[in-house]
Amino acid sequence: MLPRRSSLTGLAVGLFAVYVAHTCWVMYGIVHTRPCLAAARDADGNDGCIRPYLARRPKLQLSVYTTTRSNIGTENNIDLVLNVENFDVESKFERTVNVSVPKKTRNNGTLYAYIFLHHAGILPWRDGKQVHIVSPLTTYMVPKPEEINLLTGESVTQQIEAEKKQTYALDEPVSHWRTRLTLNVMVEDFVFDGSSLPADVHRYMKMIQLDKTVHYLPILFIDQLSNRVKDLMIINRSTTELPLTVSYDKISLGKLRFWIHMQDAVYSLQQFGFSEKDADEVKGIFVDTNLYFLALTFFVAAFHLLFDFLAFKNDISFWKKKKSMIGMSTKAVLWRCFSTVIIFLFLLDEQTSLLVLIPAGVGAVIELWKVKKALKMTIDWNGLMPAVKFGAFTESEKKTEEYDTQAMKYLSYLLYPLCIGGAFYSLLNIKYKSWYSWLINSFVNGVYAFGFLFMLPQLFVNYKMKSVAHLPWKAFTYKAFNTFIDDIFAFIITMPTSHRLACFRDDVVFLVYLYQRWLYPVDKSRVNEYGESYEEKPKRKPHKE
Repeated sequence: MLPRRSSLTGLAVGLFAVYVAHTCWVMYGIVHTRPCLAAARDADGNDGCIRPYLARRPKLQLSVYTTTRSNIGTENNIDLVLNVENFDVESKFERTVNVSVPKKTRNNGTLYAYIFLHHAGILPWRDGKQVHIVSPLTTYMVPKPEEINLLTGESVTQQIEAEKKQTYALDEPVSHWRTRLTLNVMVEDFVFDGSSLPADVHRYMKMIQLDKTVHYLPILFIDQLSNRVKDLMIINRSTTELPLTVSYDKISLGKLRFWIHMQDAVYSLQQFGFSEKDADEVKGIFVDTNLYFLALTFFVAAFHLLFDFLAFKNDISFWKKKKSMIGMSTKAVLWRCFSTVIIFLFLLDEQTSLLVLIPAGVGAVIELWKVKKALKMTIDWNGLMPAVKFGAFTESEKKTEEYDTQAMKYLSYLLYPLCIGGAFYSLLNIKYKSWYSWLINSFVNGVYAFGFLFMLPQLFVNYKMKSVAHLPWKAFTYKAFNTFIDDIFAFIITMPTSHRLACFRDDVVFLVYLYQRWLYPVDKSRVNEYGESYEEKPKRKPHKE
């Protein structure tokens, strides 16, 4: 007989398994391209295969031009910034050149780089077998606000000459210079099947007919993932020249196809509203990580999403059914809510990646809902004016609250002086964008440095009651897995150092909870001192004989 309803957890795990299997299949199709197998030729002598022009070993030349126009037809109004004669596609190189910045570009205009790969000794626009690609050397981004000492008003850039300064509105995007241009050429002598050309590579291919055989010209590619925010420079109106580092390396077909898909993914994120900085975090995962470690990161990230979902689902389910606060530390719930909201505001103030910001925001909303449940709050509306009411606590709940208050009393002697002292120290020695930034940083430093102390009231309540049956252990288990996964992400995704250290601090907290779990074994069938049992009774009706 089929079950009346499917398990949401089982459904999530099943969908996760299908997603991972599908992703592995897609990745295999990307890195493994089926070659053309020579077949019978048609009436024109064509066998349907597309062969590499590089197999003929032509003498090539690499030329890089700059212009303010997105389309060029002749050699007018363009500047040659790099010319590599006798270009060897197998040889890696890196060169830094100075590029003249036109007045139009200095006034928030765009400057383009045209990269030509053509036969040696022939101008690009006179070579019928040349390939070229275009890339903007400028991008628009809101500059980072200047930080100052809030007491003295001294800024970091006060020593800069006045004529070199340029003031922008805080929310006005300005033109930034890309200091790096990374080029690749696909060097494999790979023969494509003309009837099943990969769509990702096809748009980079230019084909010609030589005798009775179709050839594809060298595939020139610009690695946009290497353009990082840390390499950008603000273009001032007084700047006439800027450095550009042009680097070249060969690339395999599998990596080329993978890189094309990753660049398309980053572009899609930007179309969905991700800023340049947000997209940069994703680029860092691909560029700064070994490919094997990148594959591991993908699987770790997939499991992180799964455990996040299961933890949220079980946590919400636990608190939704929660009718009593017996054995639960109200102070710990309030603190978790406060700390989560503060961390979210801090990450927002630091313009952290959306990869970190969105989960933090969801967590803050859930913690606010938990506070409403813990305090038994109800909100009645009298027109536009809300009236908040708090429910009454039972004698058993008051006993738990007594243990909770006792633990907080001892903690306050240590915690408050440390937080206040740290806030004044940072005010005197560290520069901030505003008073709001200092306030949020002071709160969040207290949360990160001493936040684990606020877990002690719950540990103290567990100790007094000699029980941990009242805790949401399913959610704790999934969160424990995610905590160790966060340790890996702490070295991959850019985030404030304090947030990174907090990931490791959480490991200690969960280990203490696990120790209490071992110290006070949960017997869910046992009725505790409050006359309650935490055993989840089956909802099915007993079978009649």
